[in-house]
Amino acid sequence: MLHDPSHYTPLATDELIEVSGKDRDILRGLAEQKAVAGNDSRRTETIRQWTAMNDLKSERPMVWINEICWNEMEVNDELKLQCEGSWAREQEVLLRKELYQWNHLPADMVVNPWIACPKAIHSTDFGIVEDTDISETDSSNQVVSRHFNIQIEELADLEKIQMPVVTHNERQTALREQVFNEVFGGILPVKVVGQSHLWFTPWDFLIRWTGIENAMIGLYDDPDLYHALVDRLVDAWMVELDQFEALNVLELDNRNVRVGSGGYGYISELPSFENAPEHVHPKDMWGCSNAQIFSEVSPDMHWEFAIEHDMRWMQRWGMNYYGCCEPLHNKAALMKRIPNLRKVSTSAWCNVEKFMNELGPDMVYSIKPSPAILAEDAWHPERARAEIRRVLDIGQGGHMEFIMKDISTVRYKPERLWEWAEIAMEEVSRN
Repeated sequence: MLHDPSHYTPLATDELIEVSGKDRDILRGLAEQKAVAGNDSRRTETIRQWTAMNDLKSERPMVWINEICWNEMEVNDELKLQCEGSWAREQEVLLRKELYQWNHLPADMVVNPWIACPKAIHSTDFGIVEDTDISETDSSNQVVSRHFNIQIEELADLEKIQMPVVTHNERQTALREQVFNEVFGGILPVKVVGQSHLWFTPWDFLIRWTGIENAMIGLYDDPDLYHALVDRLVDAWMVELDQFEALNVLELDNRNVRVGSGGYGYISELPSFENAPEHVHPKDMWGCSNAQIFSEVSPDMHWEFAIEHDMRWMQRWGMNYYGCCEPLHNKAALMKRIPNLRKVSTSAWCNVEKFMNELGPDMVYSIKPSPAILAEDAWHPERARAEIRRVLDIGQGGHMEFIMKDISTVRYKPERLWEWAEIAMEEVSRN
């Protein structure tokens, strides 16, 4: 995620990155394992099947797992960090998580036979971050309960939302590339990558500043304020996107990159990552939006206060994804008004049959099974299988991806998630 509403991301410096011999050896050992996974014989076929699905030529539904409770997944010290330097530990975390998922719950995961070196891109963000009171039940888990303290109450407060400034520290990017090649050279090619898929979600931000209850009442009691707020935040995102485009730091997401809240972005209708144009524009990429807080908001108000404002953003992209946790089965007519819409979120609260019947077959349905089944006292794999089968039977002949995400806990029994992945793959393979 480019933005984190809880804090400002620090500006990249020109500080040299130092890597000890010990840390280098650890990272190279992990890179050798990644190289094996990235050159697995199944890779080409899996990419072809993801592409077919997103092209609306599905051969079977696809399966991917994301947003894992990593604090509960440890087995045999596979996730235990051994590096000492801060940069080395950052790379080690990424490599160990990727290898763990590949070894235990790959589903239709794709591993790259190269390593990504991120460009030193920085945005000053939107001038305001959340002010929260936090309650936690597990200190090792990043999933916590938040009470948002009010920061925006009237039109004068709009000025708190600032227009971001984007910079690319090319010297730091060059230093990063040099270190990546020194550490991983001879094992994995290094690819310098820019800003890929952008998570655009104005309402997720606004309710952190206005409070959820105030926002819901305000749609009726103070519509001018909330129209102005959404407009201001969309303006900020558009200003930021213009700078990404001008700086030529956008990176194609037509690859094993999550688009929206769903699965990979492989598709033949956008430029391929391997043959990217010299200057990437939004029209070459996937866009997205959602209004998760609008679960119980009427279709008319959902259009007026969310999608109608979002249209300025979504008109810029080659393909679009809409939705996240909000059930959209009563809003199929709204989905048909979104330009270049190819994928829609079909959350655990969605009436899948109604949604598919009303929206039609020319869409990819991003099915989100409830992760709650992984959090119960006892694990019931037969229920997990039955739910997957139920949706598959409803969507026969349709284009579907099963995305298990938002996994807060598996009750420190990672085998539950491993088994869910096996069950899902068995069911979609016999669909």
